[in-house]
Amino acid sequence: MRQLIDVVSRNHVTITGNREGPALVLAHGFGCDQHLWHLVAPLLEPEFTIVRFDHVGSGRSDPRAWDPERYSRMESYAEDVVDVCRGLDLGPVVFVGHSVSATIGALASAAAPDAFSALVLLVPSPCFVDDPATGYRGGFSAADIDELLESLEANYLGWTGAMAPVIMGNPDRPELGDELTEIFCRTDPEVARIFARVTFLSDNRADLAAVPVPSLVVQCAHDAIAPREVGAFVHEQIPGSELVTLNATGHCPQLSAPDETAAAIAAFARRIG
Repeated sequence: MRQLIDVVSRNHVTITGNREGPALVLAHGFGCDQHLWHLVAPLLEPEFTIVRFDHVGSGRSDPRAWDPERYSRMESYAEDVVDVCRGLDLGPVVFVGHSVSATIGALASAAAPDAFSALVLLVPSPCFVDDPATGYRGGFSAADIDELLESLEANYLGWTGAMAPVIMGNPDRPELGDELTEIFCRTDPEVARIFARVTFLSDNRADLAAVPVPSLVVQCAHDAIAPREVGAFVHEQIPGSELVTLNATGHCPQLSAPDETAAAIAAFARRIG
C-alpha cells in the first residue's frame, strides 16, 4: 500500500475509464503534462482503463521528488515508469509514450518486460541529432540543438512562445499552438532546462533492439520535430514492430488529430489484448 500511495502522489497518477478493460498508460513528452491527453482519453475510456501521470518535475507531480542529478538521466524516468506500472497492480499494461516518453517506454520495457504487454510509440525519436557518418537523420544538426538549448536556457518563456507553434504545426489552427504554449508555461524553467538536455542530447538508438514486447510505431505524415525517416528507423530497429502513419501534421497528434490517434491506439491494443 505504501508503494502505491507514493507512486500516486509522486507522479500525480489519475485513473479513469472502464476498470474492466485493459490498462493503457499514457505518458507525455518534454515540457508537457498529462493534460496533453485530454482529447484522446475520453475516446478510449469506454473500452480501456486509462492511466495518466506526470513525470517528476512536470504538471502536478510532487515537487519534493525532483532531484536535478537523478533526472538528468533517461533511465531515471524509465525507472519511474516501471514503478507506476507495477505499483498500480493493473497487470501488464499497454504503454503509450509520446515523443521522449516513447524512448522512456522502450527502456522501461527492456528493464521490466513483465510489466508491459505492448508499447505504442507516438512520434518517437531515439536521437534528435543527425548522424552523417551512419546516414541517420534525426531532424536537427548538432548546431541546431545547441542553439535550441541556448535559447531555452536564456529565456524559457520566450522559447515556448516561439517553439510551440513549430512543434504543433498546423499554422491554420493557431489555437493549437496557443494551447501547447500554455502547457509549456506551466513547467518550471529549471526542470525544463534539465529535461530538455535529456530529451535532445540522448542517443538511444542502440536500445531499440532490446524492446521485448509487441510495439506499434505511430508517426505523422508531416512532423518538423521527428521526420518520417525517424519513424521508419525505429520500426526497423524494434523486432516485429508495426508502423502506422497518421494523416496528421505536427508533433502532437493527440491535440491536432485526437480521433485518428485514439483509433490507432485502440486498434493495436485490441489485437494485443
